[in-house]
Amino acid sequence: MKAAVVTRYGPPEVVRIADLPMPQPGPGEVLIRIHASTVASGDWRLRSGTAPRGFGLIIRLAFGLRGPRQPVLGTELSGIVEATGPGVTRFAPGDAVLAFCGVTMRCHAEYRVVKADAAIVAKPATLSHAQAAALSFGGTTALHYLRDKARLQAGERLLVIGASGAVGSAAVQLGRYLGAEVSTLTSAANTALMRQIGADRTLDYTSDDYTAEAARYDVIMDCVGATRFRRALPALAPAGRFLMVAGDLPQMLGALRPGPQGKRCLGGPAPERAADVALLADLAAQGACVPLIDSSYPFDQIAQAHARVETGRKRGNVVVTMV
Repeated sequence: MKAAVVTRYGPPEVVRIADLPMPQPGPGEVLIRIHASTVASGDWRLRSGTAPRGFGLIIRLAFGLRGPRQPVLGTELSGIVEATGPGVTRFAPGDAVLAFCGVTMRCHAEYRVVKADAAIVAKPATLSHAQAAALSFGGTTALHYLRDKARLQAGERLLVIGASGAVGSAAVQLGRYLGAEVSTLTSAANTALMRQIGADRTLDYTSDDYTAEAARYDVIMDCVGATRFRRALPALAPAGRFLMVAGDLPQMLGALRPGPQGKRCLGGPAPERAADVALLADLAAQGACVPLIDSSYPFDQIAQAHARVETGRKRGNVVVTMV
């Protein structure tokens, strides 16, 4: 089968298409012919060896010193079940599915074996394979931060910083689903898009200072590491929560001390749970949280997809299509 491999850290050009052995499903596993996957920010970091300040050595020790220990990247997929192993009853050949493989990756390939009891669900008929492939990475992160960490309640005020990315655009929609009043901080070019996906208010980061507003937010979610907890304090209501989705080591250490009036900074990795993927699929089928697609590239142009992500200007998800 064809797969995109990365054997050393470097620019997008280090990604190459190679022939790898065809995987075979074992007991309790399904073989999926992948129709679409994504190049997410995590793929960019692993391909380039880029890490937030203070995490460089930790990342290299965990994922490989000179190149990714797992050369086939890609955390999410959508496709068709090709075959099933012994004991599988949930799925059958021909079923359209989506799956979130997370840190085990290996989705930048024509085929992938997935455990039938892992984070794999039926693809909603309302979603294309491109949309279904883009559901999990941003969606599970946004869901974990808003629902589990912040415990966002109906009627609370939410500000999403960096709302045009994969995580941010999911957070806007999930914030609305959870009943919050949602504001966004992006560039002026993204204002119409933010309102289209459900934002109640939009702020332009080049001209609007959210910390100087009279408005106070119950939750501020920084999806891109654009600010710090201490800077956000004036904009937080008492008992407000600052969600640090992306941050470097000094930012994280600086956020350990709680702020005044019960204000807190919350961070850390999002878990990879099958139940969360199932919920996101249900919400997508209802139209409550539909992945935003920035651009789509054929599989043989996956290096260009990496380059697009590296610009930092994508709006939503960058998709690669195998079929």
